[in-house]
Amino acid sequence: MSEAIDSPNVIARPPLIYLVSLLAGSLLELFWPAPFAPGLAATLVGIALVIGALVLFSLAARRFQAAGTPLPTNQTPQQIVQDGPYGWSRNPIYLAMTLLHLGIALWVNSLWLLLALAITFGVMVVGVILREERYLAARFGEEYLSYKARVRRWL
Repeated sequence: MSEAIDSPNVIARPPLIYLVSLLAGSLLELFWPAPFAPGLAATLVGIALVIGALVLFSLAARRFQAAGTPLPTNQTPQQIVQDGPYGWSRNPIYLAMTLLHLGIALWVNSLWLLLALAITFGVMVVGVILREERYLAARFGEEYLSYKARVRRWL
């Protein structure tokens, strides 16, 4: 473990990335509405995704708290959390944020929000997740590499 490494140096905090994406998509939708799906079906699926995302986020955040590891990406993790939602996804909080964004896009039936999410997904992978993975491999070594080999990034 290198002492010089104390955070993954991500491009921005993930909640901020998703918030900017939601705001940008919402502004575009406000000025140039772009519905894409049948109203009721999209609304019901959207609401279900929003609820599921909130539950997943809550479960994942509680696992971090129970492990004594901070959620913010600019703080030093204390350990690799490998149970609960982290047993089937290495990024359940980012998955929850993605599902929340998708759920909102469906709920309000906005193609702009879907397009914003596609861009956000790329930003998250390149600017956050890949950086975090390099950092965690350097910080935790074989423990993280073994976890990474066992558990998928998203699902």
